[in-house]
Amino acid sequence: MRIIPAFRLLLAAIVTSFALFSCNEKEEFTTEKLSEYMPLAPGKYITYRLDSLVITNFNKVIETHRYQLKEQVDAVITDNLGRPSYRVYRYLRDSTGTGPWIPSGTYMVTVLEDQVEVLEDNLRTIKLHLPLKVDFAWSGNKYYPNRPYAGVYTFNNDISIQDWQFTYDALGESFSYGNKTYSDVVTVEQMEEGNNIPVTLPGSYGYKTRSVEKYSKGIGQVYREYTLYDYQPGPNTYWGFGIKKWMIDHN
Repeated sequence: MRIIPAFRLLLAAIVTSFALFSCNEKEEFTTEKLSEYMPLAPGKYITYRLDSLVITNFNKVIETHRYQLKEQVDAVITDNLGRPSYRVYRYLRDSTGTGPWIPSGTYMVTVLEDQVEVLEDNLRTIKLHLPLKVDFAWSGNKYYPNRPYAGVYTFNNDISIQDWQFTYDALGESFSYGNKTYSDVVTVEQMEEGNNIPVTLPGSYGYKTRSVEKYSKGIGQVYREYTLYDYQPGPNTYWGFGIKKWMIDHN
């Protein structure tokens, strides 16, 4: 059967398009490994400056308490789902670094083929997910229960927290904070919402929800902000918490 020239050109275009599509599909999955941005081994540690938002004076005053925080990988153990995981110890000391390290809890990190999970305070979060690609999104809190902080805080910031969409906002960029500069940084945007914070309308409800993390290639997490609090105008009180930490040392 003789193929006419016009049809031959159309057939060639289809074959070329399919080949290009196949190449793009392959590129989708040939991203860097997640372990590049969360390297883990027993003995590895990162030291941070930590600013902790604390509400005092019968929930009337917001204060910032400052510390140094060290997170150190202890050992490979098995998590509650029977998977190999890294146990990480957390230690605190004064912000000047002159006092002793005081144990301050543990958490678990589980590295899977396409994602990294952290189990902390009985909340399992998917911190990183393949592919490492700008604008790629995933449900990082999908394992959270409904209103996970309701037993402690009388705010609404955790409504639908399990529906937050984590997104890679930037890859391979430099980032500076607290007189520190970090290179080859991946930014994971998680949530940013707020109204009337700082309070400018005392008679109106206000709230702030901010969650973002940054990971530097070959180091690990170098920055985290996790803040959830609100202002309730009736009694003029604040409810919630917040932390901001940035890396100052690592091995």
